[in-house]
Amino acid sequence: MEPARLRIYLTGAVCIEAGGRPVGESQFGGRQGRLLFAHLVCERMRPVTRDELAEIVWLNTLPPAWEVALSALVSKLRNLLRSTGLPPQAASISGYFGRYQMHLPIDTWVDVEAAAQAIDEAEGALRAGALQRAWGPANVAVTIARRPFLLGEEEVWVEFQRTKLEQLLVRGLDCLSEISLRNHEGSLAVQYASEAVGLEPFRETGYQRLMRAHAAQGNRAEALRAYERCRKLLAEELGTDPSPETEALYLHLLRLPSPAS
Repeated sequence: MEPARLRIYLTGAVCIEAGGRPVGESQFGGRQGRLLFAHLVCERMRPVTRDELAEIVWLNTLPPAWEVALSALVSKLRNLLRSTGLPPQAASISGYFGRYQMHLPIDTWVDVEAAAQAIDEAEGALRAGALQRAWGPANVAVTIARRPFLLGEEEVWVEFQRTKLEQLLVRGLDCLSEISLRNHEGSLAVQYASEAVGLEPFRETGYQRLMRAHAAQGNRAEALRAYERCRKLLAEELGTDPSPETEALYLHLLRLPSPAS
């Protein structure tokens, strides 16, 4: 029988699962174990120095015997990996020359990586005009990217991961808005486009999609209001005007007949 596929969740509550046996966040040894595990998973393509890991776990307040404390945390994580039932050669943490490296089966599913793969798949299907095929992976990306990454932590690498997830979320919302628009589901298109604009208010393509979504519902006034919000923000914050593409869409909307005519 083939070994169960390992699944790792780093968004929401940190969790390991293999064969239906979850290892929950409470078993990681508190905040320090959770941070250490997440960093080793995210950086598993390279060995990570003890100094880097110590900075991740304790920031600028290293305990007197931090090397011993770090070794104890790594041992706890090794035990957690063994508790999944996978053989040690399949899932392990190696340590050599003052470095540690996470080793996982090649088919391991990690939620943040699955989100990135899903949005690439969704965008490819959307470019090919395969709306139904794009819908599923776009939803997967959005669902994962909406969940918090290591809530309560403020380390630089954590913020970097959050930024990547937010970018994936925006791309996913763009896909869902575009799919909804092409499926003549205007209210959904507006909902997704509005959320994307809220996340990246200086990105004009988001306003363009929101304007088209409002117009598709027959709400030309709302589309024009979206343009005005964009124009005002760019003028006040950046001292610039909307792009020719945004202006062209605005002028097109102005030429549309009003609902009363």
